[in-house]
Amino acid sequence: MDLHGIDLNLLVAFDALMCERNVTRAGVRIGRTQPAMSAALSRLRLLLKDELFVRSVAGLQPTPRAVELAGPLGEALASIRSTLDFTQAFDPSRAVMRFTLALSEHPAFKVLPALQQRLAQQAPGVTLRIKAYTAREDALALLDAGEADAAISVPASKTPRIPTMPLFEENFVCIARKNHPLTKRKMTLDAFLAYRHLLVSPEGDGVGLVDTQLAKLGRKRDVAIMLPQFYAAPSIIANSDLLATMMTGVIKTSGLRDSLALLSLPGEIALTPVPFVLHWHRRNDAHPAQRWLREQVALVCKAREKT
Repeated sequence: MDLHGIDLNLLVAFDALMCERNVTRAGVRIGRTQPAMSAALSRLRLLLKDELFVRSVAGLQPTPRAVELAGPLGEALASIRSTLDFTQAFDPSRAVMRFTLALSEHPAFKVLPALQQRLAQQAPGVTLRIKAYTAREDALALLDAGEADAAISVPASKTPRIPTMPLFEENFVCIARKNHPLTKRKMTLDAFLAYRHLLVSPEGDGVGLVDTQLAKLGRKRDVAIMLPQFYAAPSIIANSDLLATMMTGVIKTSGLRDSLALLSLPGEIALTPVPFVLHWHRRNDAHPAQRWLREQVALVCKAREKT
């Protein structure tokens, strides 16, 4: 394709449409009217010889061709923005912009309240949008597509295009209700398996770290309930005879610590701590505002670990 005469604004409009999936919101995102965005979409369709976006009850849905273009064009635009903005000092107190952070359930509960408080104090003009995801690879997909500026997750597949920064670690513990019969016994593997269990499986595969360890021993636990949400678990455990293996940070953040007994896991299935890291795309690596955001996340996590 001859690039001579291509309007860069069309690519900006495409990127906004890809992120918002709505003509009006895309226009607001880049400061253009709804008719102007509709006209830009018409020109894009003609230029690229593809429908690009089709209407559905959920909003504009990208065609396969649009999905194929989204990553490369997003990276190209981000590179241009980074090049133009690199020498500009970032003043958070005067900034008026939006960051998008991808979070799974636990980081959302643990990090987001303190992060929002910090941003409100230092950057009152900054808006924070949260993108939810379930599988760790989904976080990388959001970064690749330019739909998130950064993501907090357990480590995902290593790739040069996605730098990472360690944030915190979570230890695992067995939890039971206060005065559970197991609190009066020595924790052994047989005692652990004598009771029914609650399994948190965010990805819905029905296999937790404990189950993987048990399988190595030729053992299996009796799972009474499986659910995708970590923070629903403590309340269920506090009001039943079920056991659950949870990250200690979930118990602390849940507000139900006084209603639960924390028990060490049997030595045969002791679990190593799980790390949580900050991911971002390499195209945002040098951007002053993006660096500032990552610094705030790191500082919040560091302060949180000291409490």
